[in-house]
Amino acid sequence: MAVHDDCKLKFLELKAKRTHRFIVFKIEEKQKQVVVEKLGDPANGYDDFTALMSVDMLFMILILSLKRIARRAEFSSLHARVRSKMIYASSKDRFKRELDGIQIELQATDPTEMGLDVFKSRAN
Repeated sequence: MAVHDDCKLKFLELKAKRTHRFIVFKIEEKQKQVVVEKLGDPANGYDDFTALMSVDMLFMILILSLKRIARRAEFSSLHARVRSKMIYASSKDRFKRELDGIQIELQATDPTEMGLDVFKSRAN
């Protein structure tokens, strides 16, 4: 699965300029590429980030101000279609390679598995 150039650009903005608090990516199956779904304003909090978890599959990147570390989260709903799960699983490695600089990765199937305390514990 290809990664759209806009994904790379927005990720660089997030890392270097802190113009976004988080980025949510999704796979457009018809276009066969990962695209930007949503950008979080710098004023958005962690609750705004977790509120975007849906019944579908998502790649999400969050900047926590703890140590200014980029964290990648992959949300895979238990209710997502099997085909979606397979597509996201097979696209994960390329996505990570294209967006260089992610220090911590977290995979979750339920919003409770992506609590702020989980991210903080992984940062230490």
